[in-house]
Amino acid sequence: MSLIHLASKSPRRRELLDQLGLAHAVLDVDVPEQRGSGETALEYVRRVARDKAEAGWAALQKQERTGTRVLAADTEVVLEDEVFGKPSDAAQAAAMLRRLSGRIHQVLSAVCLRDASGVHEALCRSQVRFSTLGEARIGAYLDSGEWQGKAGAYAIQGRAAAFIAHLEGSYSGVMGLPLFETARLLGSGDSELAIRDSS
Repeated sequence: MSLIHLASKSPRRRELLDQLGLAHAVLDVDVPEQRGSGETALEYVRRVARDKAEAGWAALQKQERTGTRVLAADTEVVLEDEVFGKPSDAAQAAAMLRRLSGRIHQVLSAVCLRDASGVHEALCRSQVRFSTLGEARIGAYLDSGEWQGKAGAYAIQGRAAAFIAHLEGSYSGVMGLPLFETARLLGSGDSELAIRDSS
C-alpha cells in the first residue's frame, strides 16, 4: 500500500492518523480558508478539504511521485450557519466562547482523499452542547492559551472537554479528523460522498 501524504500542518491530525497505524508523511500546503459569498457552511468545509488535497497532489506531481495518495481535512464549528474559524486574538476567542455557552452547535469535518483515480470525499457532522460558561471560566481558558489555532476557540481533547455537556457524533471528528470516515475512505476509495449526520 502506498504512503499516505497528509496535507495538514495540524499536529492533532497527525496524532489521529497515527491511531490508524498507517504510515504517512506530512505535506505543508497553504490554502486560503475564506468562505465565499453565498457558500453554505457545508459547501465551505468540503471545498477547503478538497482544495488542500488538490494542492498536495499538485505538489507531488511536480516531484513526479507515482502511486501517491494525499489526504486532507477541514473542521469547522458552526452556529446557526455562521462558521467560527480560528480566532485571531483572545478577544475574538472570548466572543466565540460566550456565543457557544449553553447552546448546541455543529462541528463539520470534511475529509478528502486524492489519488490517481480522482477525488474521494467523506463528511462527518456532529452536535456539541456546551454548558453555561461564566466569565471566570472563559478567562481561565483564555489564560491557558489552548484556544489558539482552534476552530471555535476550543480543543475538545484539552481543558475544554469540561465545557462539553453532550456530544452526539464523532469525538475524533470534533478533534479534526473523523477516524471512522477516514479509515473507510482509505480502505475503499469510494468515490461517492459518504456523510455521517448526527444533527
